[in-house]
Formats: sequence, structure tokens, C-alpha cells
Amino acid sequence: MAMSYKSRRRWSLFVLLIALPVYIVAMIYVISLFNRPPFWLELIIYVGSGVIWAFPLKAVFKGVGQADPDAPQDPPA
Repeated sequence: MAMSYKSRRRWSLFVLLIALPVYIVAMIYVISLFNRPPFWLELIIYVGSGVIWAFPLKAVFKGVGQADPDAPQDPPA
């Protein structure tokens, strides 16, 4: 079932303002539980965790920056 444009906009706003900062703090906490790994491994962990969050949310962000496709169109003048 596809989400409507308005619901995708609301969810994307929630994700960017609430969920993403919580995810960042959680990742920093989890990584701080371990001894500091070598620089290259730490870089891979941060880049990987920085990209992984976006894959499940791809459907939420798809088309959000475009005009509302459900909005009524004005007739040409």
C-alpha cells in the first residue's frame, strides 16, 4: 500500500527532526561501549551507519521535494 504525498511529507519531517537525531545519539552510545578501533575501521563504521538508515526509509523520502501530485491543477490561462 502506497502512502499519500501528505503522509510521506509528515513522516519525512518526523524522521529528519526526531528519529535521525535519536539514531545518531544511539549509534554514538553503542560505539562508545567498545574500545576505540583503528581509524580505518572507525571510519567504515561511521560511514556505514550513516548510510544504512536511509535504505529502509527510501519510500518515505521518494518524491517529497516535488509538487503535490494529488493537488488540483489550475487550468491554463
